[in-house]
Amino acid sequence: MISYVSGTVVEKEAKFVIVDVQGVGYRVFVTEETLRHLNIGATTKLKTHHVVREDTEELFGFLTDNDLKLFELLLSVPGIGPKTALNILSVATPETLRRSITSNETAYLTKISGIGKKTAEKIVLELKEKLGKGEAGTTLKEEVDALEALKSLGYSHGEAREALKNLPEEVTSTSDRVKHALKLLGK
Repeated sequence: MISYVSGTVVEKEAKFVIVDVQGVGYRVFVTEETLRHLNIGATTKLKTHHVVREDTEELFGFLTDNDLKLFELLLSVPGIGPKTALNILSVATPETLRRSITSNETAYLTKISGIGKKTAEKIVLELKEKLGKGEAGTTLKEEVDALEALKSLGYSHGEAREALKNLPEEVTSTSDRVKHALKLLGK
């Protein structure tokens, strides 16, 4: 099992990076968030989950142990494979995902491509107790509404999510979240 790869990023594609580790190039599938943090020529260390199947071997990489643990928790849900789990983590921040699961809000999960109502309910059922109690703060409905408002204004899902992630915690209403996010996106 490969626990991590440490080396130089030599190539970036839409869903993976190639990391040169002493002359051997490892293809590591990563989330969009991780992809944004990696630059060609930069040295990196990615925590990995190694998947071995009859016909393939794949590495899935993460910048933090927390992201890797959440990925592995998603894999423990029947019917969720590594590509689906990575897709979930690419769309939802780990904090938002935890909040949606612990507060039984399947509506957020169903916005992710490939996740229907039954799968979202299964994820909540399987992981709710493993993730603990929900957190106070912005409700997911406000988060989803602000995200959808920014997308309707022409921003990509990634841009909108990044802007909303960088808002101060005291900004909680949907309209205030959109206003502050627009200021960040306008810079």
